[in-house]
Amino acid sequence: MNQIKRWGVWVRRVHRCRGFGIQSPTDYSFVRYVINEHWPYYAYDELYSSDWLEEKLGRLYFRLANWRQPDQMIADEYQPYWQAGCKKTSFSADIEKVELARVTIEDHDQWEKLLAKCDRQSVVVVEGIWRDWDRWQMIENDERTSITYDLYYCGIVMFDKSRYKHNYLINF
Repeated sequence: MNQIKRWGVWVRRVHRCRGFGIQSPTDYSFVRYVINEHWPYYAYDELYSSDWLEEKLGRLYFRLANWRQPDQMIADEYQPYWQAGCKKTSFSADIEKVELARVTIEDHDQWEKLLAKCDRQSVVVVEGIWRDWDRWQMIENDERTSITYDLYYCGIVMFDKSRYKHNYLINF
């Protein structure tokens, strides 16, 4: 059943793959070369998971860390992927400023803590947005967010208020 649902999600979003319809050059390049990059990276062979979704998200997190190059991050179960993407990243339980972070859709308290530490260059990944669409809509419509990417399995939130607010639906 999961295989059928996965194909259904992909078919509904097929016209939104690889940056089609995105007018902003920076958003287009982010979708094309970070989110939907299909070339093999140097660490993919080392970072393997038997769960297809964990591997798919892990590879995305690897590319995000490679793109963003954060100095500090909060430690989580995807730490090997983050670390492979950026070797200089240090991990701790608490950080002063969010450069790149991951939170689940159900963790409201952690989301609010991260928001207080975000600036215009912060990127937050919200994992599991399909489990609570109403909560994801609240995050998209929040006045503190500017650019959001709905990838179905996770959402990527940016906070650069100098840019126009936009919510992208991406086939991932």
